[in-house]
This record gives sequence, structure tokens and C-alpha cells, in this order.
Amino acid sequence: MYYFSPSFEGFGMLVYILFVVGFVLLIKGADILVDGATSIGKKLNVSSLVIGLTIVSFGTSLPELLVNLVSSYNDAPDIGVGNILGSNIANILLILGIAALINPLPITKNTYFIEIPFSLTATLLVGFLANASLFGTKGVDFVISQYDGGILLFFFVLFMGYVYIVSKQRKSEFADSDYKEMSTSKSVLLIVAGMVGLYFGGQWVVDGAVLMATELGMSERFIGLTIIAVGTSLPELVTSAVAAFKNDTDIAVGNVVGSNIFNLLWILGLSSALKPIPYDVISNSDVFMIIASSTALILAVVVGKRPVISRWEGFFFLIAYFWYITFLIQRG
Repeated sequence: MYYFSPSFEGFGMLVYILFVVGFVLLIKGADILVDGATSIGKKLNVSSLVIGLTIVSFGTSLPELLVNLVSSYNDAPDIGVGNILGSNIANILLILGIAALINPLPITKNTYFIEIPFSLTATLLVGFLANASLFGTKGVDFVISQYDGGILLFFFVLFMGYVYIVSKQRKSEFADSDYKEMSTSKSVLLIVAGMVGLYFGGQWVVDGAVLMATELGMSERFIGLTIIAVGTSLPELVTSAVAAFKNDTDIAVGNVVGSNIFNLLWILGLSSALKPIPYDVISNSDVFMIIASSTALILAVVVGKRPVISRWEGFFFLIAYFWYITFLIQRG
């Protein structure tokens, strides 16, 4: 249920303000929830490796997850689907583009041969499952069903198994991970505050998006693909940009590719497993854009003399992203 009806006069400006505040609550809520949860994990003698693979990884995906769940239950599925597809496009073209301009991004063998192809496969899987009704009875609405959600979650479990194996092989890199340990009361307080921030942040962002789409004559899908997609990708943007600035380029690339896999398999899988998500065939062009972006990422490595995303290629990624936004505006 919306806190404010889009047609309720007098609350328009307030909903816009809460839309912006909602983004802050989403990002900050996820951040402090992760801080509290990691502290509890350290007190329970959970290794930094496990904390990194579970609490931190899932925590950075919470903004997208909350927006998807709220939009689905508020009967605004176009916002949720647009958020996932738009975030993945922004992750590759916008975030990697900016990070590459700051510092050329070398790509490791694992990322190039396994993680990027896995991300591409996840995109193809989502596209296939969403359009599977093409092979069924005529007149059946496109939908990502609960059964499809189960398939996506199964592939997510496979990916987490791969991440765990790779992390065991590179355990020394996690040995010195610095996760803060706080008092139990402070940790619990941060977890509760983070959950409250995520709940209200998700509600306010979706409410604002619906109002914005209604008053400006834009589709909910467009708002999800652009404003909400970039907003919920801010944690990845900051992480990758800072990592590139510090010359920790492996984190910059891995963060983006891993986030794309989480978005498609974990968030979309969980959301559709809880409640079927209607899918508009027009979103196929956005799925194709993710496929094209992932392919461009692979070609960026093949074309060069060494496996790296150069500054020129990063500039090309940014041009491609702004072309895509122009395409969305023309598409309506």
C-alpha cells in the first residue's frame, strides 16, 4: 500500500522529497546493517572470509532487493524489473566507464573466463524464462513465475559455490580483512536501524517513482531503468571508483560483475519466487542491451594487447550509456 496516493493533491512535493530521502535511507541503511551484522559475526568467531562472502555481499544488494520487493507488492512490477535491468546496464557502461577513466582496469583470468560469461549466461537465462510463454498458449501474459524464480535461485547457489571455492584458493587476501567489532547492544541497534531505514527507504523510493511517472507522463519502467537504477547502484559506483583510485582494480571489476550476477539470480530470483512478476516484452530491448554491454566488456579485453579496460574503452562505455538513455527517452 502506498503511503501517499499519486493522485492525492498537496502531497506531491512531500513525496518527491521522500523519494530523495528514501535513496539515502536505502544506501545508509544497508551500510549500517552490514556494520552491525559483521560485528555480530566477529563476536561469534565467524571468519572474515565467510563474512565477506555472505553478510557484505548480500548487504550491498539490499537496496535493489527492497525496491523490487516493495514495487512487486505495490503492484508496480515495471519499476522492479526496470531497476534490475537498468542497474546491470549502469554497472557495466556507467560504473566501469567512470572507473576506467580514473585508472585502466586489468581483468583477471577468472573474471574473464568464468565470471563475465556466467553473468552473460544469467542474462540469457532471465530473457529466456521471461519469454518462455512465447512457446505456450496464445494470450498468456509474460511473467517471471515462481518456478522461474526457483531456477534463478538454483543457479545463484551454483555461483556462490564457485565463489566459495575461489575464495578458499585466495584465502590469504581475506585474512587481513578489517571488519569492525562493536558492543552487542550497538551492533543490534545498527541492525534494527538499518532494517528500518531499508523498509521506509524502499517504500518512499517506489512511491516517489510512481508519482514521478504519473505527473511527468513517463512510464514506471523508464523511471526504474534510469533514476532508480542509478540510485540503487550508488554503492557499487562509490566502491568501484574508490578502488580504481587506489589502484585496487581487481575489486573494481569484480564488484560490478558480481553485482550483476546477484541482481539477476538472487534479487530477481527471490522476488519472483515470492510473487510472480509480470514482464513486458518491451523489456527485451533492455535485456539485449545487457547482452551487448557484456559482449563489449569481453571484446575490450580481446582487442587490446593485454587484458585491460583502457581509458579510451571506458570513454566509449560512457558514450554508449548516454546513447542508451537517449534511446529510452525516445522510446518513452
